[in-house]
Amino acid sequence: MTKTEPGRLIVLAAPSGAGKTTLVHKLLEREARLKFSISYTTRPKREKEVHGEDYFFVSEGKFRAMRDHDAFLESAEVFDHWYGTSEAYVQSLIDGGRSVLLEIDWQGAQQVRERRPDAVCVFIMPPSRDELERRLRGRKTDAEEVITRRLRDALSDMTHWSEFEYVVINDNLDKAADELAAIVSSEGTENRADSAEIRAQVEQIMAVSQ
Repeated sequence: MTKTEPGRLIVLAAPSGAGKTTLVHKLLEREARLKFSISYTTRPKREKEVHGEDYFFVSEGKFRAMRDHDAFLESAEVFDHWYGTSEAYVQSLIDGGRSVLLEIDWQGAQQVRERRPDAVCVFIMPPSRDELERRLRGRKTDAEEVITRRLRDALSDMTHWSEFEYVVINDNLDKAADELAAIVSSEGTENRADSAEIRAQVEQIMAVSQ
């Protein structure tokens, strides 16, 4: 009997407007072995959401009990509701041969790295401040003060890029998806955050963004 090769934990973080959600969808479409991590949450289930597919919906008491028993790789409170990633859930997928994609912010990535130093952490960068602002304004759903806040928060998030093992600059969607797929398959060495080329590109983006 052939033993199933364990999967890997892929952590993906990005500032708002970097195009992370679109990249995640493209990556999941092309990587059959990759499974999107489902979070636990205390927020109420919306009409079309499905327990176990969109989130694991639990009570605050249940969530607190899990947190007290150190069950989460990471957790955070967002708009008065808690969200967390179950370590047992992730590990069961990895043991079954699936690689797990965890989409979180840089603070959550810090928590995961402390517990799982084997996690592959990737930061998605926009190609420029101007493009980031264009994408945020392109949604045409937010008031000016909301856009200004989102842009400020995104630029602040970008200062944490060097905490990640890999960086993908989302200038061209298909190219960025190819680079992500290479990282998932352990072949994306050119996107290492400590490479001279990536560092130079990111430092140029950040210099213009100051």
